[in-house]
Amino acid sequence: MIREILEEIKKSSFSVLPIYALVIFLVIIKLIDLTGYEIFSFTLATALVIFGISLFNYGAEHAMTPIGKKVGRGLTKQGKVFILIFVVFLFGFLITIAEPDLTVLAMQTKSIFSKPLLIFSIGLSVGFFLILAILKIIKKVNLIRILSLLYMVAFALVALLAYQGKENLVALAFDSGGVTTGPMTVPFLMALGAGVAMVLAQKSEKDASFGFIAFSSIGPVIMMLILSLFSSGDMEYELADYTLSDNFFLSYLEYFGEKMKDVGLSIGLLLGCFIVVDLIFLHSTKKQILLLLKGLFIAYIGLVFFLAAVDCTYMGVGYKMGCMLSEKSSVIIILLAFGIGALTVLAEPAIKILIVQVEEMTNGLIKKRSMLIALAIGVGCAIAIAMIRIIYKFSILYVIIPGYIICFILAFFIPKIYTAIAFDAGGVASGPLTSSFILPIALGICASLNGEGYILNYGFGVVSLVALSPLLSIEILGVFSVFNNRRKVRHAIKQVLKEDDKQIIHFGE
Repeated sequence: MIREILEEIKKSSFSVLPIYALVIFLVIIKLIDLTGYEIFSFTLATALVIFGISLFNYGAEHAMTPIGKKVGRGLTKQGKVFILIFVVFLFGFLITIAEPDLTVLAMQTKSIFSKPLLIFSIGLSVGFFLILAILKIIKKVNLIRILSLLYMVAFALVALLAYQGKENLVALAFDSGGVTTGPMTVPFLMALGAGVAMVLAQKSEKDASFGFIAFSSIGPVIMMLILSLFSSGDMEYELADYTLSDNFFLSYLEYFGEKMKDVGLSIGLLLGCFIVVDLIFLHSTKKQILLLLKGLFIAYIGLVFFLAAVDCTYMGVGYKMGCMLSEKSSVIIILLAFGIGALTVLAEPAIKILIVQVEEMTNGLIKKRSMLIALAIGVGCAIAIAMIRIIYKFSILYVIIPGYIICFILAFFIPKIYTAIAFDAGGVASGPLTSSFILPIALGICASLNGEGYILNYGFGVVSLVALSPLLSIEILGVFSVFNNRRKVRHAIKQVLKEDDKQIIHFGE
């Protein structure tokens, strides 16, 4: 175990240290100004982030992924489809209402929606849309058909909101789709889909196991849009206090205690549901249960270390960076935004889980390296566009409507597996580092350039653009795959023709 965790630390270091190096480089060239204490805090936080991600990745591989596969495959294999549907709904609902990022969203919208109403409604939406994901596999319905219909519904609701003069709520609604797919839910839901697909789908249906994250992302968006239609009053957004504490250790311990409760609730609900299902239907051995408990505990500790470090330091440093970068030229802001976005996605915990499972489920058809590069470029472009939107102050609809139209058009020309992975990747890419590091940078730039009154209109929307970018980048990867396959076919045909020419026999007269 120690050797595996050390290997994870090595991998995580290669992912996180580029972000740290970029920030320090910006300090050295005096693009931003951090005090010695802030650099010290950021350094310690980075070390804790690396340690936390390493433990989480190890624990997720040995606990959440096996639990998801066991539940999905076990209940499906026994023919207990209705029980499977109920269990999936329950898992989706309970894990969502325990998601810490959703609580943050509820606090930011309390002037329009009551906190219990928002959390309960979004939890129900995730549970319901996961049922659709199960039915999609059972009925063998094309994923793109369902998603295109759901996004048509979402944009119809957007049109109604714009008609009511509530267009400023659209960005927040689309952001909600990203905050509900956190590091706890992603590995479990992906493994759950894989478990169900192992039993119900044919070997040729490689895309069958994907889509769970996509449904979990669009469900909250639709629910938020519906709630916004019936809301009354003006949205009041209070900018949080991003000032770093004078004592890193005391502050970290405070955040550590908060995250222990938040993450503990998520882990407890997941574990409680699994134990009940296992006792009644699956009947795992005592050894298997102990191994899962061990992995789950390690994942829990890792996620607490990670989230506490991010909230303790990364948010404050990110906001200060945003305020300072707002004084620079637009070109510098946009280029740095691209670089920060591309590097940040490499450090998102759930990204590692996604690309590993994608390579396994596609039998190496889609390589981890190519997918990671596509995601990094896509998220980098998304953050750059978010900065352009803040600087030039235009509606997010000018980006997301053409973006999703292009996604659905490309879906008709590429293999289905790329589309299925792309929509799942959208929910995975918008993880805790995006909301706790990149979003504060955007809010800092927006508050400094436009004032706090414009944060709701232009500061938010970063998460939704990050969620959109993998769709385009991975589908473009699919386009290249199609062209590459055609080139190989043409080359093979030429080789066959050459070989046939050599076989021609000339007879004398």
